[in-house]
Amino acid sequence: MLRRCLSALMAVVALGLAALAGPAQAGVDIRVNLARQSMTVTTPDGDVRRWAISSGRTGYRTIRGQYRPYMLKTYHWSRKYGGAMPHAIFFKGGFAIHGTTAVSRLGSPASHGCIRLAPGNARELFALVKKYGPGSTRIAINGVAPDSGRTMVASARKKQAAGSAVARARVKTQPELMVPAYAPQPLAPYRLPFQRLR
Repeated sequence: MLRRCLSALMAVVALGLAALAGPAQAGVDIRVNLARQSMTVTTPDGDVRRWAISSGRTGYRTIRGQYRPYMLKTYHWSRKYGGAMPHAIFFKGGFAIHGTTAVSRLGSPASHGCIRLAPGNARELFALVKKYGPGSTRIAINGVAPDSGRTMVASARKKQAAGSAVARARVKTQPELMVPAYAPQPLAPYRLPFQRLR
């Protein structure tokens, strides 16, 4: 009996403290639709913004799923692709939402896998994520890009076929290499940490 009374009292106190604390601070909700090549951003204030994006072009896919940003960089230079990534919001490995100067390509797949925005929109999104915090920001990427890499132009097919024939010829002419068992093994590629929503 005493335990029930104490449990009930503790529940009432907990509810009272929760009511005094007020509502939990919500964050920015970023929804990317790859099929429409668009992004919808909703703030805790209820403001909604819709912007055109560019996702991964043929041969470079944009990952799908739900993520949280793990790093914000006002200016980042891609060493892999040699390009500027202003107002970059990294959400998994090297994948980021960032600004681009190729605004004429927005609305169609054009990137190496990142999600590109117009410079002003990228700056605004960066400021929102910074204001409400990366930990309370959700990024949801859904759909399939219009040019998801399933089709190839005929000239690209011919080049690929010619390239594979040359590679097969090269393999046949190379002598077999003997590698001792104690040879050092290559290191695994470095991966950046990320936080995936469940």
